[in-house]
Amino acid sequence: MTTPAPTVEPHDAVDILRAKRDGRALDDGQIDWVIDAYTRGVVAEEQMAALAMAIFLRGMERREIARWTAAMIASGERMDFSALSKPTTDKHSTGGVGDKITLPLAPLVASFGVAVPQLSGRGLGHTGGTLDKLEAIPGWRADLTTEQMMAQLESAGAVICAAGAGLAPADKKLYALRDVTGTVESIPLIASSIMSKKIAEGTAALTLDVKTGAGAFMTDEAEARELARTMVELGTDAGVRTVALLTDMSAPLGRTAGNALEVRESLEILDGGGPDDVRELTCALATEMLEAAGVRDADVEAALADGRAMDSWRAMITAQGGDVDAPLPRARHVEELRAEEDGIVSGLDAMGVGVAAWRLGAGRSRPGESVQAAAGVEILRHHGEEVRSGDVLARLHTDTPERVERAVQAIEGAWTLSAPGTPVPPRRILRDRIA
Repeated sequence: MTTPAPTVEPHDAVDILRAKRDGRALDDGQIDWVIDAYTRGVVAEEQMAALAMAIFLRGMERREIARWTAAMIASGERMDFSALSKPTTDKHSTGGVGDKITLPLAPLVASFGVAVPQLSGRGLGHTGGTLDKLEAIPGWRADLTTEQMMAQLESAGAVICAAGAGLAPADKKLYALRDVTGTVESIPLIASSIMSKKIAEGTAALTLDVKTGAGAFMTDEAEARELARTMVELGTDAGVRTVALLTDMSAPLGRTAGNALEVRESLEILDGGGPDDVRELTCALATEMLEAAGVRDADVEAALADGRAMDSWRAMITAQGGDVDAPLPRARHVEELRAEEDGIVSGLDAMGVGVAAWRLGAGRSRPGESVQAAAGVEILRHHGEEVRSGDVLARLHTDTPERVERAVQAIEGAWTLSAPGTPVPPRRILRDRIA
């Protein structure tokens, strides 16, 4: 019996990582091969780790980023929404503290007859995950088949669910590797990671919410702007109508950070109320998404006020097994954080609030960890508001009181107070639009 000849690979991983280490651009063939070979297990984890670090340090040209993105898309399946009777439009946020925007946004856009296929993820560290928030609703399920997703888009108009394992599997492997090798904050790798999944999802139009500020993934505005521009270019090159809004994450969005707490606040928005900053950003993103789908001059504020968006929410949640009338979980222990002096809130550190919510049990340290549905931070004094000594600044919610001490350590210095009567400039949520 003859032994099959070993497969001869057209490239060598060491040659490729040396090329990038020395600052040379990779050609299309090298990129296609290294992504495919890594997905197949031919390129070892330590070799891809070295290549990721070389990319982190040396960067990539636009052509390289586009080809890298295309190769990751080609590693798996692509979804096709062309059979739907409605146009499709999607949104992606780079994440932050209190960023519950997807929850009211998807049903709001769907209320105008546009399909919103929102494939979302779970939280890690100080940034919350959309699926974790929705799982606070009794009965709601994140995992849907493609057939269930398509049927729900036709009937309810919106779906928020977990992405299938078949979409850009190369990105799933590489994302986990970057997380443990100090190569997360690379614009080429971030842009290609986000856009490979979004393009593979098959939506016709995409609106990006790129955060900047203390609680954002990209704290520096210039870097956030570069990331936004890179992703818009990748989407446009792939035939997806793409626009990005550069938005503020120096302070938390709204007055809650946590799972059930953020669902409760999202319901306030869908009921025509809620915090001004959350409503402003929800409406701005909805307008962009609708225009990209061909719906112009939509009165999104009216759809929140008259109940249409809430009707879409109820249909979307019910279709995924959620009980829209069930009470949301409430924490067994609530502790108040009080002000020690008078003043005006001139700054509220998003990172401090996010870390506190995480330590209270709202987030996880490792993928797969469970989270507390009711844990989180409720903010009672926000940017520009007056504070008197003894006022409650925040309420800390948790089912495990032993977590409170470390949460307080993270959040107690989050408020910056100016002297009483000091004018505080209003917060600018929308920084720029990049198309």
